[in-house]
Amino acid sequence: MDTYVLVHGAWHNGDLLKDVAEAIELDGHKVHLPTLKGNQDGDSKNVGLDDAIDSLISYINTNNIEDCILVGHSYAGMVITGAFDRLGKKFIKRLVYWNAFVPNPGESLNDMTPPEYISLFDQIVHKDGSVLLPFPIWREAFINDGDLELAQSTYEKLNPHPYKTFTDQIQLSQTPAEMQVGKSYIVCQDDIALPASLPWHPRLSQKLGLYRLVSMPGSHESCFTNPALLARKMIEAGRD
Repeated sequence: MDTYVLVHGAWHNGDLLKDVAEAIELDGHKVHLPTLKGNQDGDSKNVGLDDAIDSLISYINTNNIEDCILVGHSYAGMVITGAFDRLGKKFIKRLVYWNAFVPNPGESLNDMTPPEYISLFDQIVHKDGSVLLPFPIWREAFINDGDLELAQSTYEKLNPHPYKTFTDQIQLSQTPAEMQVGKSYIVCQDDIALPASLPWHPRLSQKLGLYRLVSMPGSHESCFTNPALLARKMIEAGRD
């Protein structure tokens, strides 16, 4: 039995990965679903990337988690990279990036996103420091393999995300390629949250150096549209 820690992406929280977690648990594994600082109810939206990373580290320590498979979705690729850099192999035996950003030292998430997204977020950032993805982008680019009803019902569960976590540069002691840990990259092949000119794979996955590639059909939000298949792919990505 393995221990999985599934880390949600921007605008999400841990509860939104419950369907995936239940499918992994059916295979005999233990699953944790932390919610990062900035995405918890009542959190300030002025928190930065270090705050989010520290909240994951605190969760791992508080729950006495060791030798886990740490899975990060999208924005959480930043967070799991920072967490491993500070914690090391005693706590994390494999990093799994699920259509996720892979940062080198000094990079921000915005350094890896299309300029049109940055321009949009700069225009719609709220006074409290948060941004919320507009529904048309959610529907057409993030959950494009779901029907309208599912797109609407899941959009209502999203929460405003602290924009500073996108603009902060990550502080790392080494590149992901240099990290001495197992690494996997899950590619959902219908994911167009990033354009074809700036793809998730191989543009970001190759920054891992040696890694395992796992592919599946589906959009950026396969946690809603096909959680059972996504769970099987996470198990495939996490195996020894």
